[in-house]
Amino acid sequence: MVRALGTIVVLLLELFEIALFIRVIFSWLPIYKENQYIRLLYSVTEPVLSPIRAMLERSAFGRNMGMIDLSPIIAFLAIDLAKRIISRAMYVSPFIW
Repeated sequence: MVRALGTIVVLLLELFEIALFIRVIFSWLPIYKENQYIRLLYSVTEPVLSPIRAMLERSAFGRNMGMIDLSPIIAFLAIDLAKRIISRAMYVSPFIW
């Protein structure tokens, strides 16, 4: 049961990574932002990117970056870390001393 739940969470995180990657690619292209699929993509990814962007703007590092948005990179790193932690937790027995 725990492994199945962990597998589902990891799968959802991987799907979110794909959505985030597509958003990054689309941000470089001149695409009409009012498209329903683009709005869906932004509505899925923005709740994660917005707090990261706000933290970066408050930091000294973020204030000096100008037009470069590092929030997707930090989100990718955080998602990868979460996937690794979940994957290891699924295969570690709680009865090992």
